[in-house]
Amino acid sequence: MRKTLKELAGLIQGSIKGNEDIIIEGTAKAEEAKRGEITFAVSKKFLDKARNGQASAVIVPLEIKNFPKPIIRTKNPRLAFAQVLELFTPQIQRFSGIHPTALIGKDVKLGKDVTLGPYVVVGDRVRIGDNVYLSSGVYLGNKVVIGKDSFIHPRVTILDDAVIGEQVIIHSGTVIGVDGFGFVKKEDGSYHKIPQVGRVVIGNEVEIGANVAIDRATTGETRIGSGCKIDNLVHIAHNVTLGKNVAIVALAGISGSSTLEDGVILAGQAGVTEHVTIGSNTIVAAKAGVTKDTGSGLFVSGFPARLHSKQKRAKAIANRLPRLVKRIRELEKKVAE
Repeated sequence: MRKTLKELAGLIQGSIKGNEDIIIEGTAKAEEAKRGEITFAVSKKFLDKARNGQASAVIVPLEIKNFPKPIIRTKNPRLAFAQVLELFTPQIQRFSGIHPTALIGKDVKLGKDVTLGPYVVVGDRVRIGDNVYLSSGVYLGNKVVIGKDSFIHPRVTILDDAVIGEQVIIHSGTVIGVDGFGFVKKEDGSYHKIPQVGRVVIGNEVEIGANVAIDRATTGETRIGSGCKIDNLVHIAHNVTLGKNVAIVALAGISGSSTLEDGVILAGQAGVTEHVTIGSNTIVAAKAGVTKDTGSGLFVSGFPARLHSKQKRAKAIANRLPRLVKRIRELEKKVAE
């Protein structure tokens, strides 16, 4: 793949400063780029790396006016670099068609150009849309629905009645539709299992990382809204509702019947207790624990989670406690004397 800087600028809707006829043949990080490659830089740290590196051109923010190398100025350099990266990434050659080892149940409807890889298992009354790709070892339970253009990586398990939208990506090891953690404690101390008879519904353009567990609802639905992005090793319990474009980072956990409204960001190792609503566009910091409803557009941290500004003040006071205790002891000694 060879593109001029002018052609790339047209692709990402950026403006060029410098030689627009430079030939670009690849992409790389600022500190690793070689001649003929393009990189991107936003912060001063990476602008310095790009300036001192060998990259032939750099994608930069609009506010960068002068740079010693040819640049493409754009409103969102990260998005622009992602688009260029897609252009230069070679397509992986994959198996296509229906492998002879695939097992297909009764009354299954397959769309056009569906791929079922080696040892895929498809249950009864499954509906699979056009251009869906099921990699090797995928298991679909009965009455599963998968929308068109979705890609399921190896060893994903999607259990009975789950509905997967269009253009969904699910990475290896994920289990969708496992029973929710529902038990009633009996008088003798043992537990009685509550039947989990609901389902999981996932919207369009959702990406789910590796080894994620999404529980089916006790009754009704566990719902993942369109555009959500879920990192590896996340647990979403029964009857949870995620709005549109929610982002959940690795090792986070959401307890049953909680709601994350549109645009919420849950950072790494954050936790949400049951029956809690987090308002739209709120950011929950890493390792925070949300124990009650929050408003919209907030930044919360700590345990229990509260406004980050208040959390910082509380931490600052806590850091002064040893000195304050020493002072109190000195004063107590003076009073005693």
